[in-house]
Amino acid sequence: METAQDLLSVHPFLAGLTAAQVERLSYWSRRQAFRAGARLFEEGGYADRFWLIRDGRVALDLHGPQGTVVVETLGAGAVLGWSWLFPPYRWHFGATAGEQTLAVELNGPAVRGLCAQEPALGYELMNRFLAVVVDRMQATRLRLLDLYRSPG
Repeated sequence: METAQDLLSVHPFLAGLTAAQVERLSYWSRRQAFRAGARLFEEGGYADRFWLIRDGRVALDLHGPQGTVVVETLGAGAVLGWSWLFPPYRWHFGATAGEQTLAVELNGPAVRGLCAQEPALGYELMNRFLAVVVDRMQATRLRLLDLYRSPG
């Protein structure tokens, strides 16, 4: 069975980090499996972790006037969760496993502390997470435009 460190070392999100940086991140990580239909977190809940998806699918959703809307589905190689980075540390979306999913879960406050101690690692991770935030916001915008587009 692969360890959390094994899974981290081959995850695309961490590509280019040094082996020592990945090892330090592994101290704050653990393997996590979710069954299909498992609710990982709720919009508005306290955000204190993130996941690097190895296998499976997770749907990101939000609540709107017409009910719950899936804004994006994440698969192998994706990152789930960025709200742990920014106060007030609340999830901006909800998430549900669409199928059996294997991921590496990382402790958000511990990783924030590690980044504060190691500014080079913090800079690398912040740039990577900023790209994730921009992608998620763009996906949300496009999905909402599709939903609320008036018929031609």
